[in-house]
Amino acid sequence: MLLLWTAICFLSGSFMFSYWLGLAANRNLKEVGDGNPGALNLWKAAGYTYGLTGIALDFLKGYVPVLLMCQTETGAGGGYGLVLPAAAAVIGHAFSPFMGWRGGKAIAVTFGVWSALTGFAATLAYAIILGVLLAVARGANKGKPTSSEADGFQVVLGMLLLSIFLIVRGYTPAILLFWLVNLLLLAFTHRHEIARFLSRRFAKKGAR
Repeated sequence: MLLLWTAICFLSGSFMFSYWLGLAANRNLKEVGDGNPGALNLWKAAGYTYGLTGIALDFLKGYVPVLLMCQTETGAGGGYGLVLPAAAAVIGHAFSPFMGWRGGKAIAVTFGVWSALTGFAATLAYAIILGVLLAVARGANKGKPTSSEADGFQVVLGMLLLSIFLIVRGYTPAILLFWLVNLLLLAFTHRHEIARFLSRRFAKKGAR
């Protein structure tokens, strides 16, 4: 059953709804912004209606299969058995076979998986952390919009800080292991943004 749920979660995660919605709106998301086939680029390319739809579908493709797995008595076997299927949903989006094994940055699907695993508790905590980080960044930037590099860095930093919430709330080692896998996946999908953000920060410090 573990392998079956892993396959189901991977397949669900690999459906590139935002990219397909972009094509339906005559917009190729690979040619928009940073070329990410995700909901944010869909929003930029086709408007908020398409964007919100993309966010919802990308969220649900992580939420629904993982929730069903957790509710199935004979599903993944509980405990560490949940780690591989939950990670597979995120991996499916990041390495979608429908996109030549090059997918999106897996933010919305990450929210979906955490919502299923923790009853929205970790999702809310992560959203609050990202909100605080954005507010701090905006303040440091004197109210101006932050760069895509800074946003990507905040996504990964926020996931890192989420570990504090998980530990304080006493989540199981299995949940913490999935957190580590999720952190590494987000770091990979945002590696270019992180590299550019850090290089610019070091360049500014070197110029002082």
